[in-house]
Amino acid sequence: MSRPVPDKAEIALEYPDKFYVGTFEHSSRFEARLDGSGVALVLQHPGAADERKSVHLHINFGLLAGILRELAGSVAAIPKDDIAHREQLAEALDELRRALRTS
Repeated sequence: MSRPVPDKAEIALEYPDKFYVGTFEHSSRFEARLDGSGVALVLQHPGAADERKSVHLHINFGLLAGILRELAGSVAAIPKDDIAHREQLAEALDELRRALRTS
């Protein structure tokens, strides 16, 4: 089951001869789940055939762990007075940590 995108995602995909860019906002939906080898993420924007778009991404656990470590090293980029975003991230990570411990 997918959920509404609570904020915004911008996706860019670059190949030597092509460049794709898309934005997913409140009218879009997302799904994120863990499977046997990593995390699966789907972003979908519904609409007419010429407006529909989706991105499917799978990241294995080792890469996800590396990404989280890189994010930890760049937390200083979030302004100290941006308490709302800092709390959103901290609460989500606390929830993930609790889920990992109890399952």
